[in-house]
Amino acid sequence: MAVIRPFRALRPRADRAQLVASVPYDVVNTDEARALADGNPLSFLHVSRPEIDLPAGTDLYSDAVYRKAVENYEKLIADCPLEKETEPSLYLYRLIMGEHEQIGIVATCSIDEYDNSTIRKHERTRRDKEDDRTRHMLMLRAQTGPVFLTYRARTDIDEQVNAAIGADALYDLTAADGVRHTIWRIDNTDALVKSFESVPLLYIADGHHRAASASRARAELKQQSFAHTGQEDYNYFLTVIFPDSQVQILAYNRTVHDLNGLSTEEFLDAVRTQFTITENANPEPPKRGHWSMYLDGKWYGLQMSPETTLPTGTVAMLDVSVLQDRLLDPILGIKDVSTDKRIDFIGGLRGTKELERLVDEGKAAVAFSLFPTTVAELLMVSDANEIMPPKSTWFEPKLRDGLLIHTI
Repeated sequence: MAVIRPFRALRPRADRAQLVASVPYDVVNTDEARALADGNPLSFLHVSRPEIDLPAGTDLYSDAVYRKAVENYEKLIADCPLEKETEPSLYLYRLIMGEHEQIGIVATCSIDEYDNSTIRKHERTRRDKEDDRTRHMLMLRAQTGPVFLTYRARTDIDEQVNAAIGADALYDLTAADGVRHTIWRIDNTDALVKSFESVPLLYIADGHHRAASASRARAELKQQSFAHTGQEDYNYFLTVIFPDSQVQILAYNRTVHDLNGLSTEEFLDAVRTQFTITENANPEPPKRGHWSMYLDGKWYGLQMSPETTLPTGTVAMLDVSVLQDRLLDPILGIKDVSTDKRIDFIGGLRGTKELERLVDEGKAAVAFSLFPTTVAELLMVSDANEIMPPKSTWFEPKLRDGLLIHTI
C-alpha cells in the first residue's frame, strides 16, 4: 500500500507566491541562480542556493553556506511572510506547458516506504549531493522542494482529483518560462488517503537525492529523539504524485568534445561497424532504436546494423544504454559518463538547435539526439530493482520550490 499523509504547509501569501517560487536547486548552477534571483529578495533561491549571497568562489559545502541558508530562510519567513496552515491538508498542483497538462497530489509520503522500496527508485545517488541536502534539511528543519513521484494511473483517483479542482486556487501563476502553476488546497482528504492504500507502489521520477537526504535526515533526528513514535513529521517527505499517464519525459541528449583522436572518416567507419548510417536525417529520432548524430554540419541517422547482436536485459535495451555500450565507450572512449569531462548533457527544452550550435561553434565535436526514455521503461527498470544509466530522463515541466514547505 502507498501511504500519503496531509501536512501543515508553510507557504507564502498568494500575492507573494510569484516572487517566492523558484526553479529546483539542482537544475541551475550558482551563476544561473544568482542571475535568476537578482533584484528579488523573496526568491527562494536565496534559501536553496544561498551561496549566491556570498562572495564568488565560496566553497558550496562550507559552514558559511548553510548558515546563510538558515539566515535567509528565517528572513523570508519574517519578511514575506511565510505562514503555516492551521490544519493538515493535501493539495493539487497543476502544471501547464503549451499543450501539455498534468495534475498531481501534494502530500507527504512515508520514509519507511522509501527505505523498504515500496517507493521504487531507478537512479543511483551521489554521496556528496546527499550530504549537501541532508545538512540543508537538518539546518532548516524543513523540506523545501518536493520529490516528483508517479504511479500507475487509477480511474478512481483521477475522478477524485478532477472533482476537487475548484475555482478558488491558492496560487495561479505563470513563470518566466511560460509554464503555468496552479495549486488548490483539499481540506477533505480521507477519500484520497484511503484510495492510495490500494496503490501497490509509488515510483520516484525526479528527486532521488532529495528523497535519499530525507531518509538520512530522519535517521539522525530519530537518533536524537527521546520518545520516537514514528508519527513525527520527519518520518515523511514532501512529494507531488502524478499518474503515469500524465508524466512527460523529454530527450536527454549528449555532446562529446572530441573524436578520441579519430578523423571524421575514421570515426564514421568505426560507427558503421555497429550502426547503419543514413545522411540528411531528421534531428529528432522518429522512434526507439533510432539515434540522430550531428557531425561537421550534417545530421546522420543511426540504427543498429542487422548483423549486430541485439542487446538483452531491462537496462541494456534502453536507447541510452545502447548508445553508451556500442559507441560512446568503445569508439569515443567515454567509460563513465558521470565523471568523464569530455561529455556534456543537453536536457529538456534546449532541443536539437542547441546541439547544432555547440558543434558549429567548436564547443563539441559531435552531438547525439536520442528518442526520449518512456515512462513505461522507467517503471520497468524500477520494478526490476535496477538502475538506469546516468542522465536517462529529463522531466518537463519542472515543479517550483518554496510554494509548499514541509517542516520537520
